[in-house]
Amino acid sequence: MNHLKGVKILLVDDEPHIVQFLELGLINEGYEVRIAHDGLNAINLAAEFQPHIIVLDVMMPGMDGWEVCRLLKKSGMHTSIIMLTAKDEVEDRVKGLTIGADDYVVKPFSFEELLARIGARLRNQFPALLGEVTIGPFRLNDKKKEFIFHEQVLELSPTEYELLKYLVINHGIVLSKTTILDKVWGYDFGGEENIVEVYIRSLRDKLNDKEHRLIRTLRGAGYRVDI
Repeated sequence: MNHLKGVKILLVDDEPHIVQFLELGLINEGYEVRIAHDGLNAINLAAEFQPHIIVLDVMMPGMDGWEVCRLLKKSGMHTSIIMLTAKDEVEDRVKGLTIGADDYVVKPFSFEELLARIGARLRNQFPALLGEVTIGPFRLNDKKKEFIFHEQVLELSPTEYELLKYLVINHGIVLSKTTILDKVWGYDFGGEENIVEVYIRSLRDKLNDKEHRLIRTLRGAGYRVDI
């Protein structure tokens, strides 16, 4: 895929069959891929290769993925790290996010899920690599701060733009109100969570999403955009 030319991914995992499967799939998608089988090699190769995305396994002999992530983020490298973990536990997710991980995928996972996560990280952190991004019925131009929906330009406030961007980039993923507040309004936001509901309602009106088929509410969990 030509639009992915120049996007570099570093795979870090000590399981050869997983690495081989992912490498072939990602190369077929048009990504430039390098492989590291342990933590120390990952740090050295990351410095040399300067990847946009690092897919990093947690459980490795010697230096584990947590330490690799911490050291890479401490170095100031501009890269997005997706952790691979065998446990879907809150403690692991919190630990990963605390040390700087940008996302995580729980094993076993489908290749399509990983592709979706990689795509979301690229659109969020490296939009210039992709230019104008088309996601389902949406076209997003981050330089112009413009959203086009079914060929119609949406009239959005700056906050509505950032909220819709975050929802659409992470389409198919359930996002809690707390997560949305952190990512769109910022960690130091001192207002109420119901501000999210107010803006979601406004976006639904502008998208003519009267039946909530585009922006879905999952009671007790959050919101999810279905495209």
